[in-house]
Amino acid sequence: MTEKIKGQCLCGAVRIAAKVDNPRLRACHCDMCRQHNSGMFVSLETVPGSITVDGPVKIFKSSEWANRAFCETCGSTLWYGMNHDGSKNLAAGLFPNAGGGVLKVEFFADKCPQGYSLAGDQRKMTTEETIALFAPEEE
Repeated sequence: MTEKIKGQCLCGAVRIAAKVDNPRLRACHCDMCRQHNSGMFVSLETVPGSITVDGPVKIFKSSEWANRAFCETCGSTLWYGMNHDGSKNLAAGLFPNAGGGVLKVEFFADKCPQGYSLAGDQRKMTTEETIALFAPEEE
């Protein structure tokens, strides 16, 4: 069943709505996510094309293929986005109860700092597996 969820940044200046039909959480431990968030980045899977955003958003092109967005007023992380198609992986913390999501996968699990780990039986993908999934080599 598809459900519409609503969330906001810390100060409330940015409001985001999206639809979820199978709310899955994904944690990323890559170097850039940890630098940007001071820890892993947890995103919520949403229905493609269902996201609406209202408020002062600042977008930073963090690599050739991706960007990161944050509230221009309070600095809250909003999403990790793909430059080629404009897709957005919304920060789970914007939504009450993380949008009802359940943790299903950890990306770059081998880069997770020794100081913490996530409990559960979610899939833990290494750097090599994560890169192969998102940037497969062309033959």
